[in-house]
Amino acid sequence: MARTSAAVGAERIRFGTVLRGSLLPILVWAGVACLASFVYDPLVAAVLGGLFALSFIVGFALRRRAKHSVRCSVYGALGGVLDKSMAGF
Repeated sequence: MARTSAAVGAERIRFGTVLRGSLLPILVWAGVACLASFVYDPLVAAVLGGLFALSFIVGFALRRRAKHSVRCSVYGALGGVLDKSMAGF
């Protein structure tokens, strides 16, 4: 049996594809931040943004430590944060 070309190596994914696949979590994060800003205080939205950024940085660092490329680390950290943030929904 001949192997397909997909089994040969990794396929490059564009950043737009990552964002399009993560549209629902991005909208949920933005909606919660806007609601918190209107109901409570803009500081609450800033704290939520800080939690998102901190989670992204930790995910990026863990992937870089595991010897992933920079592109893979960015995409994986973004996808990981958005994926894990939707786990409760």
